[in-house]
Amino acid sequence: MHLTSSPAIWYAARASGIAAYVILSVVVALGLGLGGKAQTKRWPRFSVEDIHRFGGLLVGSLITIHVATIAVDSFLPFSVINFIVPFTATYRPIWTGLGVAAAEILLALAVTNHYRKRLPYRFWRLAHYLNFAVWTLASLHGLMSGTDRGVWWLALIYGVCVAPVVMLLFWRFGGYVLRSPRVATAGALTVVGLPLLIIGPLHRSPPLWDAKNVNEQLTGSVVRKGTNLKEIVSFVGQSTGAQRLLIRADLLVSPQSLQSTSLQLEYLPSGDVCRGKVGNVGGTNFSGTCRMSNGEQRNIAASWVPNSTGTGVVGQIQLSG
Repeated sequence: MHLTSSPAIWYAARASGIAAYVILSVVVALGLGLGGKAQTKRWPRFSVEDIHRFGGLLVGSLITIHVATIAVDSFLPFSVINFIVPFTATYRPIWTGLGVAAAEILLALAVTNHYRKRLPYRFWRLAHYLNFAVWTLASLHGLMSGTDRGVWWLALIYGVCVAPVVMLLFWRFGGYVLRSPRVATAGALTVVGLPLLIIGPLHRSPPLWDAKNVNEQLTGSVVRKGTNLKEIVSFVGQSTGAQRLLIRADLLVSPQSLQSTSLQLEYLPSGDVCRGKVGNVGGTNFSGTCRMSNGEQRNIAASWVPNSTGTGVVGQIQLSG
């Protein structure tokens, strides 16, 4: 768990989650259409059933990728228990827990589908309705816990995914024909209104991302190696607040002067690195400057005291652009 902070892993986690939700919405819509005996001469029923079945397998595969990439990424503090027991995560526990519950219900449905011929048809049929619960929980999970929530393009994706399901629900359980003005109105209101809600009243500021101005708690350690003539002093630490940072400062010192320095700051989850040098050093603090890959400068100041166990340090790190 937490093996890497690679941006590629983080992008894979986000992309697989969004793709799984889009395909899940298609599968649910097809299921509603099949249950309502919808078929055309161009698309015979057996072909739609095959697409429905394949879509379910694809959703399961994408969810597996989504969970696996989050598990190995170092940005979110998930444990094995958090992936098994809903609502135990420290990161947005309610909305993350809904995603865990949706994945577990989907797994149970996959088992019932595998043994479909051995189960009473009525039991399988009733269990199959839990797909609506999976889709609803997944919708809430993505809307309220995703790091991309609030951006216009994802809001539009949600509107396009939810609208067909809402229309088919009206058609199948509301007693309306598929081309009814009420069904069309429900779809239009959803595809327009839901994105507006997401980027409006439901919008929350996303986590800090490569922020220029940061003031966070700091944990780390100081290592000294060398002789009386020259010594290498290394500080390694990370911030524990909203803006995740990894920081390392290496100093080559002699009794009279500071010979050489190196300073590296990595932002998570993007993986962007700021490289520079240490300017001033004290017994329990240092300051320096670094530059991002795009040339932007960051001013860094860190200070600390030994922690209660004496095995590391705790303190504060401040960044300014």
